[in-house]
Amino acid sequence: MSETGRHADVPEEILPSERETAHEGVVTTKADPFADPGLPHHEHRAQDIDERAAKRSERTVAMLFLVSMIATVGFIAAYVAIPIEKIVYIFPLGHISGLNFALGLTLGVALFCIGAGAVHWARTLMSDVEVADDRHPIEATPEVKAKVMADFREGAAESQFGRRKLIRNTMFGALALVPLSGVVLLRDLGPLPEKKLRTTGWKKGIRLVNQSTNLPLRPEDIAVGSLTFAKPEGLEEDDHDFNNKIAKDSLMLVRIEPRNIKDKRELEWSHEGIVAYSKICTHVGCPISLYEQQTHHVLCPCHQSTFDLADGGRVIFGPAGHALPQLNITVKDGYLEAVSDFEEPVGPSFWERG
Repeated sequence: MSETGRHADVPEEILPSERETAHEGVVTTKADPFADPGLPHHEHRAQDIDERAAKRSERTVAMLFLVSMIATVGFIAAYVAIPIEKIVYIFPLGHISGLNFALGLTLGVALFCIGAGAVHWARTLMSDVEVADDRHPIEATPEVKAKVMADFREGAAESQFGRRKLIRNTMFGALALVPLSGVVLLRDLGPLPEKKLRTTGWKKGIRLVNQSTNLPLRPEDIAVGSLTFAKPEGLEEDDHDFNNKIAKDSLMLVRIEPRNIKDKRELEWSHEGIVAYSKICTHVGCPISLYEQQTHHVLCPCHQSTFDLADGGRVIFGPAGHALPQLNITVKDGYLEAVSDFEEPVGPSFWERG
């Protein structure tokens, strides 16, 4: 088919010519249809030629950053003021947690406003001149490095970061406050331990009660070589926080011939060879229950930490980091009782432990 025949039904004015001129005067031909068309002519924005328009954009960006700051403060206030059990009705979500809704809304607004402010700043005040740069080798030459630094300085100047102080200051405020949301959420890791890790239910005058019979212990109840488990008097299994308390208060008592006790303080804190030690392993807090009568060693069944009850409860084997805490005991009215609480925290080590 001839050239004329192929285009017979197409108006002549819309047929491509042999030479066409694209943007910036770059010429393409039918033989090279994919030639670089160049960049379109740059059109100035209203903010580039009108300082009043630039000021309006500046105030808009600053307002977005300010709203972000207010939303962050609202996030913290909601976290503190709204009880976790509060249920509210939100259409169309239905009945949901008021705390979760408030936290999600305020944090979402805070992050959105920072992003929207940055985008509006870039689109209205920062330079929007398109620049074409040829590819270059990966290894930069001194000239390229100098050009990069020059471009960086030029970009910093064109961003008007130093000039637009209102934007700069509100952006710093928004970015400084947003991380506080994450810091506040650390509270959900649990309540602060305060002195709870350092104290137990033992104190002066508290009787030792047999954990099996629930009866107060007399010295004659404990035979040489036996292992007896005890708890503080008044701690009952039906208490709502029994498990939490017994995890620190649980005690083991053995009777050793006084001449076999090597540690002087242990001997002073015992009664007729009866020594009382925390039952909680100082490695990861497992309950110790295996006692070897001949050596006076107790073994933790979890990781085989071994302690010498005739030598201050010191560690002789295994991963435990420190000796078992000893409870100072005495006898009053024929019953064993505590002289005071443990002098050191029971159980595993923690970072505040001295």
